[in-house]
Amino acid sequence: MKKIVFLLITCFSIAAQAQDLPYSQQMALTAMRMWPDSFSSAPGNPARWSYDQGVILKGIEGIWQATGDAKWFNYIEHSMDHYVREDGSIKDYDIDHYNIDHLNNGKALLTIYRVTGKAKYKKAIELLRSQLLKHPRTKEGGFWHKQIYPWQMWLDGLYMGQPFYAEYAQVFGEDTIFNDVTRQFVLMEKNSRDPKTGLLYHGYDESRTQQWADKTTGRSPHFWARALGWYGVAMVDALDYFPADHPGRQQIIEILKRFATAVVKVQDKKTGMWYDIVDLPNRKPNYLESSATAMLSYTLAKGARKGYIAQSFATHAKKAFDGLVKYQLTKDDKGFTNLEGTVTVSGLGGKPYRDGSFEYYMREKVKQNDPKGMGAFILAANEIEMMPKLSVGKGKTVLLDNYFNNEWQKGPGGEQQPFHYIWTERDNNGYYFLGNLFEQYGATLNTLKAAPSKANLSGASVFIIVDADTEKETAQPHYMNESDASTIASWVKSGGVLVLLGNNSVNAEQEKINLLAAKFGIKFNGDDQLMVKGNNYEQGAVMIDKGNPVFKSADKIYIKEISSLSVHPPATSILKKGFDVMAIANYGKGKVFVLGDPWIYNEYVDGRKLPAEYQNFAAAGDWVQWLLRSAKK
Repeated sequence: MKKIVFLLITCFSIAAQAQDLPYSQQMALTAMRMWPDSFSSAPGNPARWSYDQGVILKGIEGIWQATGDAKWFNYIEHSMDHYVREDGSIKDYDIDHYNIDHLNNGKALLTIYRVTGKAKYKKAIELLRSQLLKHPRTKEGGFWHKQIYPWQMWLDGLYMGQPFYAEYAQVFGEDTIFNDVTRQFVLMEKNSRDPKTGLLYHGYDESRTQQWADKTTGRSPHFWARALGWYGVAMVDALDYFPADHPGRQQIIEILKRFATAVVKVQDKKTGMWYDIVDLPNRKPNYLESSATAMLSYTLAKGARKGYIAQSFATHAKKAFDGLVKYQLTKDDKGFTNLEGTVTVSGLGGKPYRDGSFEYYMREKVKQNDPKGMGAFILAANEIEMMPKLSVGKGKTVLLDNYFNNEWQKGPGGEQQPFHYIWTERDNNGYYFLGNLFEQYGATLNTLKAAPSKANLSGASVFIIVDADTEKETAQPHYMNESDASTIASWVKSGGVLVLLGNNSVNAEQEKINLLAAKFGIKFNGDDQLMVKGNNYEQGAVMIDKGNPVFKSADKIYIKEISSLSVHPPATSILKKGFDVMAIANYGKGKVFVLGDPWIYNEYVDGRKLPAEYQNFAAAGDWVQWLLRSAKK
């Protein structure tokens, strides 16, 4: 609770200078002022387990990843703790309602669980997942939007359920889920897409019994903007968790390509925004709608950044976001940023009955600071704010070794999973934050599970080898040998950037890895330096001198339990503390960076543990930029 009180004090003190903050943070501060402890869609009403909150929290998660400031994560955890009890039950959640909207907050729970490992979050996640085991489906296998809306699929529901479902599959090792996730997107497009425009109708009734449903196609009458937005966000977010070789991944990408092509055709040329009913801009009283514009901006920006769709779509995303800033942002008298022009809700059927007509959509209330719009705006802002940095790593791949470092443990679902310094690992020992930093600078991530070869290194710009295994860590470790070392050195000589991250004497293999390090004039001494006792952080403090060739934004960092280095030409030491801490080397057209510690793993870069005086996140950003700019491939 003390963290949240401090956060809110910070929130109000920052508001006066909010114009100096990125738009993502400006909007997040408004949200935290409105909902400091729990979530209520209307002031004075009891807090409800609502999908709206999940949209905001997912946006705030992106701010945390962009800043390394733990106050954003603390807000997410505090918000969910209002609902999640110690036994994993969820206040105000009833599984028997079979409402797919109620799964959306599971994304926030997955984030918190993956970071903290707390059992109550795992139990709550498994409770939400169990809903999908019995959730009613169409005859083709599509999830009903809600039990009270039988035989119906809505575009909205793909966002509410599928990114959560896909991430669950990745984390809990339930791979068959990816087939089901793919099916949901395929069925939605098959049954809702208009062949003439390529746009998707808001909903589809398999039974053809609803008043709003076309008796031949089952489709609702109109293309509602936010429904399109939900569907787009669902695709780019669900793809984050798909295995690279799963056929469903490419199927969803092809749907996304068709979707993106269709929606930009109905983007308003003047403002960059989308009308509430996207294909009827001249029909009164149609209006430009904020939440949909933000969602479609996010979809197009992220889709382009990830390479799913053409880079030209990023221009449409930027124009949409600029339209929101110009036409829909206002300031209040306390300096907080507000978002105008979001429709509160639009649905089909129910009581009173919503017939899906144009007149119906126009009757729904439009308001300031609707949480769906605010959350979507934060998501879009996160993407747009990355754009100036993306050129640094554009077209470059960062390859992380999972051969010399190949540790396994039992995962949350009981299956064996790789862990320790891998991209997808979000607990203290993972490289999720580091991977996200590389992506913020436009790079693509990949993992090498086999021995290095000319072929499998050829597509890499940066190759990271970290914490080579001992027999204590892996039953049959893959030790560095002269052949592998020569292959890697040849790759560096041709323009690659190699990163060698070791560890202190007892935590990494020391002798064989030096076969590779020695080629560049460097040796891991295999000793124990910066041995920090408890939280005596100063024992791991390392100062960075001005003019450091790598680190430009930080002057004090934290490193613990490392091996010192011996450095000889062509290598040079770039950081010392009575001994050589870090070294770099030019080798042919390439470069090498060496440190006797894994260093930039989540625990020491995500802001949750280190005092703010240790600038590891800023240093990590400098390091990532240096690596990417140094790569000639």
